[in-house]
Amino acid sequence: MSAGDAPGGPTVRFQPDDSPPLGLALGLAIQLTVLTVPGIMLIVAVVMRAAGQSEAYLLWAVSATVAIGGAATLLQAFRLGRFGAGYVVLMGSSGASVAVCVTALAEGGPAMLATLVAVSALVPLALSGRLSLFRRIITPTVSGTVIMLIPVTVMPVLFDLLDGAPETNPVASPLAALATVLVTVGIVFGAGGALRLWAPLIGIVCGSVTAGFFGLYDFGRVAEAPWIGVPPLEWPGLDLGFGPTFWALLPGFLFVAVITTLRTMSSCVAVQNVSWRRRRAVDYRAVQGAVATDGLASMVSGLVGSVQSNAYTISVPVIELTGAAARRIGIATGLVFVALVFLPKSLAVILAVPDPVLAGYLAVLLAILFVSGMRAVVQDGLDHRKSLVVGVAFWVGAGCHYGMIFPELVAEFAGGLLRNGMTAGGLVAILMTVVLEVASPRRSRMEAELDLSALPTIREFLGALATRAGWSAEMAARLDAVGEEVLLSLMREGEERADRRRLRIAAFPGNGGAVLEFVVAPRGENLEDRLALLGDPADEGPVEHEVSLRLLRHLASSVRHQQYHDTDILTVHVKDTASGAKA
Repeated sequence: MSAGDAPGGPTVRFQPDDSPPLGLALGLAIQLTVLTVPGIMLIVAVVMRAAGQSEAYLLWAVSATVAIGGAATLLQAFRLGRFGAGYVVLMGSSGASVAVCVTALAEGGPAMLATLVAVSALVPLALSGRLSLFRRIITPTVSGTVIMLIPVTVMPVLFDLLDGAPETNPVASPLAALATVLVTVGIVFGAGGALRLWAPLIGIVCGSVTAGFFGLYDFGRVAEAPWIGVPPLEWPGLDLGFGPTFWALLPGFLFVAVITTLRTMSSCVAVQNVSWRRRRAVDYRAVQGAVATDGLASMVSGLVGSVQSNAYTISVPVIELTGAAARRIGIATGLVFVALVFLPKSLAVILAVPDPVLAGYLAVLLAILFVSGMRAVVQDGLDHRKSLVVGVAFWVGAGCHYGMIFPELVAEFAGGLLRNGMTAGGLVAILMTVVLEVASPRRSRMEAELDLSALPTIREFLGALATRAGWSAEMAARLDAVGEEVLLSLMREGEERADRRRLRIAAFPGNGGAVLEFVVAPRGENLEDRLALLGDPADEGPVEHEVSLRLLRHLASSVRHQQYHDTDILTVHVKDTASGAKA
């Protein structure tokens, strides 16, 4: 119900449905490309070189991955049908897949890798269609914890990048990184308006200029690269024998697919939280579209012989720094990705940016990203149970990543998959959430048509719940009133009985009150946002169609509306005023 109470971004200059100038969109797209493409290429290069693959195949896989990432980024911004989020969600290679992909190449070759990646892509495609079934497991608490763990997993890479100075001049690397950080932060702190939009690019340019004085910028790479070129075709084909090697490696790929799906969901939720001037409820239809695009990108990546795909969170801190979240920026970024594949010199300019410069700016982004994860957790309502989930999952993830928790066992389990802190912590968060869900009070359920004729049945159902829980007459009356107002709010104005939707209600006692869950067929508006947009009736005068919303806001301690393609879920917490506790 607090969707709009705190602004999602008081400094957001261009929200998703705005149209910034083309020059500005292209400039921001180049910034995102500079920060993203090196990481995409690095992941693919690590996989191919660790498995001893040829340089020709490496170049093919890198080029294909960048092009697929660009096409998927375009699709995320466009939101075509049930594919795409409608936000600036960048796509690229998955770091969580490195271990299993290296094993697949070593044991089965490129064709085996292609088949395994393509088959595992069915996981996000399947999950995207029925994401509502996992709403109690993959929660904002889990997603926020995963986002908080991303900086933990990237920190070693950041420190490796900082250690890039030549031995003859040990101050070069720190000075280049420091120049990048100071310029970027200085512009964000001291400058307003349009200049803040260019803070990341200005910081990177200033850092590169500083590095150039010490000979850290690789001008030779840029000079040798041709202006236009086409990557060599090295398609490995598919291994359709489905032998013992395939079945032995498949579980690891499926598990990685689940983890990358969770990261894509977390990225989409985080992007939504920072993209609007006024805070909005999370649109889970956009999350479904992001996951579906993730699956499609992974499927294509597998068919061409590259690694699994997932969404990147890099756009979240960039949006917070620049205040620009327009879809046009995502479209421009996707086009730049694709163009780079055929413009080797432009790609060389990006790849020549010194490591210490990237490390300096990455440090700023990671700090913002960590806070974004904290914000997602807190906005979900942080009680003692959720606090325990976040704390344990975070420290288990950090401990596994830095080899402080049973390092021998962690290194051997599932090919070393749990050595990635995001994977280990995310899995712990999911398992603890499942335990909490199993241990929660038993739910009472009923089903009826979404019609006024169902009101007596709803009242009887909620009255029985109050009796079993031993609540006061005042609490029983409050539940009765909430049931009526939710029913009226969910019904369309003038809805005919020929258009009948089913209503399912689940209710149980929780935290000194009641938790009511109303599940209906999908509709257009988000009730949580409508509640947040209600003004003061004393200022506006009575509005008839808002009466039920105003009464519901008064009666309920919180309202959360989750919209999916296949269903709408409205969760209402009602406090027991007699006990003085909140649900």
